[in-house]
Amino acid sequence: MAKRVFNFNPGPSTLPLEVLKIVQDEFLDYKGTGMSIIESSHRSPEFDEINESAITLTREVLGLGDNYQVLFLGGGASTQFAMVPLNFLGPDRKAAYVDTGSWSSKAFKEGQIIGDAVLAASSKEAGYKFIPKMNDIKYPADAAYLHITSNNTIKGTQYHEFPDTGSVPLVCDMSSDIASRKLDLTKFSLIYAGAQKNLGPAGVTMVIIRDDLLAKAREGLPTMLSYKTHAEKKSLYNTPPAFGIYIVKLVLEWIKKQGGLSAIEKVNRQKKDAIYNLMDSYPDFYRGTVEKDSRSWMNLTLRLPDENLEKKFIAEAKAVGFVGLKGHRSVGGIRVSLYNAMTLEGARKLAEFMETFRKSNA
Repeated sequence: MAKRVFNFNPGPSTLPLEVLKIVQDEFLDYKGTGMSIIESSHRSPEFDEINESAITLTREVLGLGDNYQVLFLGGGASTQFAMVPLNFLGPDRKAAYVDTGSWSSKAFKEGQIIGDAVLAASSKEAGYKFIPKMNDIKYPADAAYLHITSNNTIKGTQYHEFPDTGSVPLVCDMSSDIASRKLDLTKFSLIYAGAQKNLGPAGVTMVIIRDDLLAKAREGLPTMLSYKTHAEKKSLYNTPPAFGIYIVKLVLEWIKKQGGLSAIEKVNRQKKDAIYNLMDSYPDFYRGTVEKDSRSWMNLTLRLPDENLEKKFIAEAKAVGFVGLKGHRSVGGIRVSLYNAMTLEGARKLAEFMETFRKSNA
């Protein structure tokens, strides 16, 4: 096997090697069918088993009951920015949004296009350096929903507690931290996530909707933009992203094999500590860009003393097998993405490289 690098890309991101080997082994002949699952009918019994297993595993791994519908859709999480208000923001209602970064801002913009969307809180004026305090999130008592983005891949912030919204449905874009820690997800009415960070490859989006909210979805929408369409057909109204769903199923099996979300969270905590502890030991050299109580476990953002050093850091890291460390083009700097499939070994080796680089360039 060709030498594999430590892949810190923010998405599409690293996948478990164990999963990739299964895909490799099954690629040409899936379970004796004589063909690849990528060329099999989505109406076949083989794919039906994959789809049903992926739905069951999602509920099991995330701790959800049968009152949640699990959908696998195309269009990326960005399509959900519009589907949520299309389905649930009626003409006489307001939808509330917390703006904590680029993706939540885009979701809010789509909400404004479709209906009456209002800001419940924002950290924009502070450069998105923190998650607003729960008491600072204000929204109408009869809001159609409150929308939040649990982790912000570009700015490097993450919710470490969630608002208690009572009767107001809580909607969350969990694209970059779903299944990374053990949470009580039953307080959420709708969760959506692009798979390409913690769940699988690009091209499939997981949508989880509680039945009581699904029942309120508006009628008269274009067929493909209605959640009811996809829920009634178990994501098989049209051809779904079948190969992506197959890999999502394998990743969920891998999570379960690791010991579930409790075990995943334990490792993720060690990984982020390996990097943050080093940063905090040398704050003049590795400067974090967000407030400590809002730091992301998934996307660790930092700056070095100057941009030339950052370019040198990225180049030298790549030369020894650490790729994907360049910060987003809109903010620059360094970004270390520690999704589930990044190993603890990878995080620790990167921390060792960071220490060596500091000693040579301080």
